[in-house]
Amino acid sequence: MHRTVVLNVVGLTPKLLGSNTPHLKALAERGGLRQLQTVTPAVTCPAQSTFVTGNLPRDHGIVANGWYFRDLAEVWLWRQSNHLVDGEKLWEAGKKRDPRFSCAKLFWWYNMYASVDFAVTPRPMYLADGRKLPDIHSRPPELRHELQAKLGQFPLFDFWGPNANIRSSQWIADCARYVYDEHRPSLSLVYLPHLDYCLQKFGPDAPEILPELRQIDEVAGELIDHVQRDGTRVIVLSEYGVTRVSGPIHINRALREAGLIAVREELGRELIDPGACEAFAVADHQIAHVYVRDPLRVSEVSELLGSLDGIEEILGDAGKAARGLDHPRSGELIAIAKADRWFTYYYWLDDDRAPDFARCVDIHRKPGYDPAELFVDPALRFPKLGIGWRLLKKRLGFRALMDVIPLDASMVRGSHGRVTDDPDAGPLIMTSEGALLPETPVAATDVKQLILDHVFGRP
Repeated sequence: MHRTVVLNVVGLTPKLLGSNTPHLKALAERGGLRQLQTVTPAVTCPAQSTFVTGNLPRDHGIVANGWYFRDLAEVWLWRQSNHLVDGEKLWEAGKKRDPRFSCAKLFWWYNMYASVDFAVTPRPMYLADGRKLPDIHSRPPELRHELQAKLGQFPLFDFWGPNANIRSSQWIADCARYVYDEHRPSLSLVYLPHLDYCLQKFGPDAPEILPELRQIDEVAGELIDHVQRDGTRVIVLSEYGVTRVSGPIHINRALREAGLIAVREELGRELIDPGACEAFAVADHQIAHVYVRDPLRVSEVSELLGSLDGIEEILGDAGKAARGLDHPRSGELIAIAKADRWFTYYYWLDDDRAPDFARCVDIHRKPGYDPAELFVDPALRFPKLGIGWRLLKKRLGFRALMDVIPLDASMVRGSHGRVTDDPDAGPLIMTSEGALLPETPVAATDVKQLILDHVFGRP
């Protein structure tokens, strides 16, 4: 076996490689680089699930970053149980090839209860008084204590939210280095998300991206240099490319105005009631799964969506089958945005009636993805003072909302989910072992076998 490390540098594209990414560029030049043909939707959970199973969403079942659980009548995003993913996993295939094979899965999604040897993922503590404290979940459980004793507490609030920065990816890289040195897995899967967040915040062509590229290149480069001293093979890949966007599509507001969405009023705020809706959308970047209660109304809803500005395509049964999305978890319809647009989850028509969590970083309560969580509301006159005051109240044991997130979706400058028109603006895969790459672009469904070839050699 050849020890192999796979770095998932989210959002990295051929166009972004250059003078600001000398370490990553050098790896591509020493080995090889190919375009990666990603899946629809080109978002984290479906892409990663395809990488590790070799299957499309119709088979592994991960149709988005979250979906409507019809039996619960609830929308859930960002679940962590690996039991949600069907199919033989990469590490299971490796163990079949050689019982000595071991795998570390570090911050890749659907991490909890995966049948890997070593696993680490964010798992905050949610206390009864409303506080959220940074923490991790690990396999084996004692690895959690080893890592936090060695590296300090995982910087959760630098991982996502207005303060997202390089510290979280640096912590993950340090975690990968520790596990690599101390536990010596045959295969390490390492998730480095930093670039993804600033690309959504600023857009891929913004000058603000240049220092962020240098930062993630330095983190990745240090890890690559460390493992290659042992002759370890290295793969770097990404899940999707982020494209510049000019504005949102408020798909649920259109369904609300058509009388298709039901809400429940609580203390003057409106909460969507999915089980009572005739139709609603689970918005996920540039993709929206639209769930329609009555099959006889699907064509009516499709016609309504077709009239909305910014929607490029609406997939019915045939379209879902063609994209590998014909799975019971998918919506009756799937809307795909134009290249320069994306979907909000917003369903209220008056911001004064928005739910209290709308202005918070609350990825599990919102019935759709919200990139506005990357920003602090510019309407706050003294944002640092306001955030400090809210934190102080929490630390003193008072219940306090961290309601600092804007409801202005126009602030978002980058999005993904729709396969990019320009392959060089899409995802890539590069390796220290250029001879193992095919001559043509690599399909996402072929990534599993390519990784196994790095570890075991070609059959």
